[in-house]
Amino acid sequence: MIKVLLADDQVLVRAGFRALLDAQPDIEVVGEAGDGHEAVEQARRLRPDVLLMDVRMPRLDGLAATRQIAAEDRLSGPRIVILTTFELDEYVFEALRGGASGFLVKDTEPVELIHAVRAVAAGDALLSPGVTRRLIAEFATRARKPVPDVRLNALTDREREVMALVAEGLTNEEIAERLVVSPATAKTHVSRAMVKLGARDRAQLVVFAYESGLVRPGWL
Repeated sequence: MIKVLLADDQVLVRAGFRALLDAQPDIEVVGEAGDGHEAVEQARRLRPDVLLMDVRMPRLDGLAATRQIAAEDRLSGPRIVILTTFELDEYVFEALRGGASGFLVKDTEPVELIHAVRAVAAGDALLSPGVTRRLIAEFATRARKPVPDVRLNALTDREREVMALVAEGLTNEEIAERLVVSPATAKTHVSRAMVKLGARDRAQLVVFAYESGLVRPGWL
């Protein structure tokens, strides 16, 4: 059973999400929060597998709440999905940097929301290839100029190559096709890169790729 915590200051939004998710046999909404402070407190108490977090909330916004949860070792379990009104919300890249595993647009189709919860609970980053390319290209250009990170030295040439493809938004299957290897091999390279860099998931790997300068979309 996937335990979900909903954090949104709009009661109707939470009610809609709860009705949809609770109707699934493998998903249970264990709690709701109306602001960032409540989200952090309930994450500590309820230990959800997935936390759907609105960006704009009173008292403490979703961005600050995400950073706070991600920074606590005892809260390393919840996968945080940021809820936005627009696909290119200015806070999304910062949220990914802060520890979020992906994002969803609020008017997403119900079946996509259900798939998203299951995917994130399984450890996948919620970044579709097209959205990843637009999002990162838009906001990585506004981030600080990258500084070479010595941790990249721990990666093999193949792992660097795979990491760059992840940053392009490619799935394991697409990476495998590009490099003419099996999907299992591609997944292994991705996993090893994540372990070496201490990345929580693919979303963090994407952020690291751009911030370290391995991939540079806007400042070349």
